[in-house]
Amino acid sequence: MSSADDTGEQLAFIRETVRKAKPRTWRGALPAEHLPVARVVVDKGLLHLDQFFDYAVPATMAEEALPGVRVRVRFGARVVASGRREGGELHDGFIVERRADSDYKGPLAPLAQVLSPEPVLTPALLRLCRTVADRYAGSLADVLQLAVPPRHAKAEAEPSPAPLPPPAVPEPGSWSRYPQGPDYLAALAAGRAPRAVWTALPGPTWPDEIARAVAATLAGGRGALVVLPDGKAAGRVDEALTALLGPGRHAALTADLGPKERYRHWLAVSRGSVRAAVGTRAAMFAPVRDLGLVVVWSDGDGNHSDPRAPHPHVREVALLRAAEEGAGVLLGGLSVTVEAAQLLRTGWARPLAAERETVRAVAPRVRTVTDLDQARDAAAQSARLPGPAWEAAREALTKGPVLVQVPRRGYVPRLACACCREPARCRHCVGPLEARSSGGPLECSWCGQAETEWHCRECGSFRLRAQVVGARRTAEELGKAFPRVPVRTSGRDSVLAAVSGEPALVISTPGAEPVAEGGYAAALLLDGWALLNRPDLRAGEEALRLWMAAAGLVRPAAEGGTVVVVAEPTARPVQALIRWDPAGHAALELEERAQLHFPPVSRMASVTGAPHAVADLISLIRLPEGTDILGPVPAPGGRGVELERALLRVAPGQGAALAAALKAAQIARVALRTPDPVKVRIDPPDIG
Repeated sequence: MSSADDTGEQLAFIRETVRKAKPRTWRGALPAEHLPVARVVVDKGLLHLDQFFDYAVPATMAEEALPGVRVRVRFGARVVASGRREGGELHDGFIVERRADSDYKGPLAPLAQVLSPEPVLTPALLRLCRTVADRYAGSLADVLQLAVPPRHAKAEAEPSPAPLPPPAVPEPGSWSRYPQGPDYLAALAAGRAPRAVWTALPGPTWPDEIARAVAATLAGGRGALVVLPDGKAAGRVDEALTALLGPGRHAALTADLGPKERYRHWLAVSRGSVRAAVGTRAAMFAPVRDLGLVVVWSDGDGNHSDPRAPHPHVREVALLRAAEEGAGVLLGGLSVTVEAAQLLRTGWARPLAAERETVRAVAPRVRTVTDLDQARDAAAQSARLPGPAWEAAREALTKGPVLVQVPRRGYVPRLACACCREPARCRHCVGPLEARSSGGPLECSWCGQAETEWHCRECGSFRLRAQVVGARRTAEELGKAFPRVPVRTSGRDSVLAAVSGEPALVISTPGAEPVAEGGYAAALLLDGWALLNRPDLRAGEEALRLWMAAAGLVRPAAEGGTVVVVAEPTARPVQALIRWDPAGHAALELEERAQLHFPPVSRMASVTGAPHAVADLISLIRLPEGTDILGPVPAPGGRGVELERALLRVAPGQGAALAAALKAAQIARVALRTPDPVKVRIDPPDIG
C-alpha cells in the first residue's frame, strides 16, 4: 500500500475520532414532526443554572431522544446572523420531557447527540432527586451525579435476564425472638407498608433477618432496597439473601464490583429484572420498581452522609422515598440514633425490639475499668492494658480470639506535652502534630509540614506523651505482652472482613472490626475517654454506637463472652452499654436536645468559609422568621487559611424555607461575582 493511502486512512481515522469526541451541531437539520422540543437537565452543577433548558430535537434523533435518556448538548450557544444557535461548550445531560413547544421564544439549539437510548432517569427518580436537591439547598445536576452511575457501553449492550416470579413467604426464623417480628414480616408479605425502628439483638443473625424482611416484601409483589454503611456489611447481607432466595432475585450495588459490573447490576434494577437491591450509600437512589420496603442499617454511621455536595444522608433520603412511594421502612441497628428516637416519639414509626430477658440471654457481660486504674498499674501501662482487661484477655485467649478496639489508627497519632498535657500544635497552621511511624518525625495532620524542633509553648518542656495510642503501636505492645499469640490488625489501610475462631489478638479501629467465626471470646474497648470527650454534640451517641458494634461480635455471657470498656463507669453511654439499652440512651439524649432546641427537634444548617465571606452570605439571606444565628466561630481544617463557621437554626417545619433562603443567597453571591466560596451544609453531622 502506498504512503498516500496510509495518509488517507490516518486522516479518515482522525476525522472519525474527532467526530465521536465532539459531535457537530446539526445545522439546518429538520426538526422532529412530533414533540420537537426536548426539555433537558444539563450537567452543570451550578446553583444559578439549576433549571431545565429547551433544545430542538432533530428528526433523525426523534425515536431515540426520549425522556430519561442521556444526551449531549451545547451550552452557551449564541444566535448567529442566520437566526440559528451555534457554538457553545458540550455538556452531558438528561431529557426529562418531550414537548410540542417551548416557553423560550428565541431559536433553540439542537441536541448534539443521544449518548444512549437507555432510559436511566425514570420519572420517580427525577422527582426524588429534585426533592433531595431542594431539601439540601443543592442543584439537581449534583444529585443526579450521585443517583445515576456513569455509563458503561458494554454493560448497557448486554440484555438483562427475565425477572423471576415472587418467592414464597419466608418463615420468621430468628425474627421470632422479637414480639412484633412475625407480624412485621406478615404485613410486608400482605403488601402493606409498616414503619419500624429496629433495635437488633447482638450476634450474627441480623443479616439473615434483613434478608427475611426483603423476602417477605418480594413475596408480597413489591420491591425492596437495603442500604448499609460499608461494603463489608453489604457483603454479609448479600450472602444472606443469596442463601435464602438463591441467585437472580437481587442485585448488589457496591463500589468494589468495578464500574462495568456495578452498572450492569444497576441496569438490572432499572429494567425490572430484579426487584431487590442491596448496597452502600449510593444505592439509596437505586431505581427499584414498586418499592415496598427501605432498610437502612446503622443509620448513625458517618458513611451514610455523602461527602459530595449537596451532602444527602441515607436515612433522610430513605424517609423521603418511603413517603413518596408508599413504602415500608426498617431503620435498624445495634444502637438507636436520636433521629430514630424522634420518629418513635412522633409516632411515625413503631419500635421493633426484643424483651429484656431475651437481650440478657444473648448479650455479653460488660465490665468497666477507669483510666485511674490504668494509671495506677505500671505494668498494665507498658502493656497498654489495665489489670482487669489483661486478665480478661489472657483467660479469653484460651477459648478463642480477642478483639481490641483502639480509637485511632497509626502509631501515636495525637501528642501532648508530657508535663502540662497541652496538645502539641503545628507552628505554621496550629494543626495537631502526630507521629506516623516509630522514630519518625512529627508531622502536622492539617498542612503536612514536619516539625523537628518542637517544644511546649506553655511550659517549655521538650518531652511528649501520647494522647491516644494508635492501632499499630497497640498491636506492637500487645504482641510483646502475649508473645505466643498471633496479632492481626484491621483499619483504614487494610480492613479484614473475617477472622477464624482460633485464639488471636485482633487490633481494630472503630468500624473496621472483622467478624470472628463463632464470635469473639472477649472484646477490650480501650481509651473510651477519647470517644466520650470529643467536642461534639453526638460524642456520647457515637461512642455507644461504636462500642455496641464491637460488643455485638462477642459471644453471649452464657458462653463466657466478656466486654471490658476503659471509661468512666458513671458516663451515660457506659451505663447504656452495661445495661445494653441503646433505646433508653437515645430517648434521654432526645429529651436534652429538645430542651436545648438542637436537632432533630430543630433544623440546622452550617455555613463555613473565610470570615468576610460568611458575613457576606449571612447579610444576603432572607432568613425565616425566628431563625437563630449561632456564631460565627473559628472553624478547623483551614490548611493555613482562617475559616469561620456559623450555625443557622430554625423550628421544625421551616427547614425547607431555610434551605431555599440559603440557595437564593448563594445564587445572589454568584450574580454579584463574589470570589470567596462559602460551604453550605444542611443538617451538618458535626455540630460541635
